[in-house]
Amino acid sequence: MPEKISFFDQIERNKRLSYVLIFLVFAVLIALGVVFSLAYGYESGDMGFAFIILIFSIIFSLIYTVGTYYYSDKIALASVNAFPAEGDQYRRLVNRVEGLALGSGLPKPRVYVMPSPEINAFATGRDPEHSVICVTQGALDNLTDPELEGVLAHEMSHIANYDIRFVTLVAVMVGIVSIASELFLRSMWYGGGRRSDRKGGSAIFLVLGIILAIIAPLVVKLVQMAISRKREYMADAGSVQLTRYPGNLISALKKIKAFYDGPAPHPKVNDAVAPMFFADPIEQRLINLFNTHPPIEDRIKVLEAM
Repeated sequence: MPEKISFFDQIERNKRLSYVLIFLVFAVLIALGVVFSLAYGYESGDMGFAFIILIFSIIFSLIYTVGTYYYSDKIALASVNAFPAEGDQYRRLVNRVEGLALGSGLPKPRVYVMPSPEINAFATGRDPEHSVICVTQGALDNLTDPELEGVLAHEMSHIANYDIRFVTLVAVMVGIVSIASELFLRSMWYGGGRRSDRKGGSAIFLVLGIILAIIAPLVVKLVQMAISRKREYMADAGSVQLTRYPGNLISALKKIKAFYDGPAPHPKVNDAVAPMFFADPIEQRLINLFNTHPPIEDRIKVLEAM
């Protein structure tokens, strides 16, 4: 019998870990800036053009990400061909969402349906006032009312925790690290001949910069995946906090696992949208470090301990 844990403790633990991980991404970004500067040498002027490109690339990345953030709901809904949950056939779904919104003190999200046999759902929107919950037709057809409520409460927790905003911030930082690393490596490739006269100190930092430019994007990507997994555990705990019963969410997760483990064909979901779903609609990688969601069996174990 696993030792019982409080969902409050689970939420706080995952919050702390998320902030530690985002600090790690920030530290990698700072380290890149320091090492790249030392690699080029403060007295050298050959960094000018690459530096200008870097600044413009970062500005473009920020504008692109902020634009995506503000229109994330429209982009996500359009990518899965979702439609508004209107009419008597969706009254059950809308009533559940309204009840959870009242219970959580949040504004009622707009409710959409994704025409897919998968058992899944996702939340999007930049804040609670502009939030959306989208549920697949498969979830409506296969989940009982209590199971559906557990899934919806998980998505309401994502909204309450401002997970879209948090994940967007991480995406910006990861993107900047990738851009800086790519530009540094390209400048080495195209300008390597002009740096053959570097002194020993600069040469050491040059080698260190190349190594860091190669491994840093991978490291921050792994951290990004880890943050995503922690936010899923936190939303599971938030669902229990809202419904006061983990059994419904456990039952829903078991049905979802059976669906994705089964022989039924799984519709293709855009990789950019997949991390938002309640359960990863893309086949889990053999190494969990590269997954945006924890294995369903691990989520069930944590819920069973609450």
